[in-house]
Amino acid sequence: MDLPSFIWLWKIAAWSMGLASLAYMVLGISGFWLHRKRTKQQPRPVWLRPFHYLVGGTMVLLVLTLLSIGLVGTIGYYGSLGHSPHLLAGVCVVLLVLISAGSATQIGPKHPQARSLHVGTNLILLVAFIFVSVSGWQVVQKYLP
Repeated sequence: MDLPSFIWLWKIAAWSMGLASLAYMVLGISGFWLHRKRTKQQPRPVWLRPFHYLVGGTMVLLVLTLLSIGLVGTIGYYGSLGHSPHLLAGVCVVLLVLISAGSATQIGPKHPQARSLHVGTNLILLVAFIFVSVSGWQVVQKYLP
């Protein structure tokens, strides 16, 4: 691909990463609120679970957007993939997000291990998000004039 500039692509990626990070934080807070012990004096709000699912679905879309931008941008700029550890970090984040989303849909009495898988995956995802952010910043520095 011989496009005049990839800056527009990196701007979309930067916004997507920022929003995905924000979604991750909101999911952590709402997930904690969902899981905390409920009492008759403080029942869980009915809107909380749908909100958690909506933000989670949004994060999945943002991460898939980032994957597609990274693939298109790297192939367009270099003509091939694998020029930095950022590809591995990005693929790990995508897989962890998909595992987390899949396990979230299974949480319930029939699958008691799904909650542990969901929470554990999200803890690993924190480290992966940090790694993909640092490696992504290094990659973006290559593209800036």
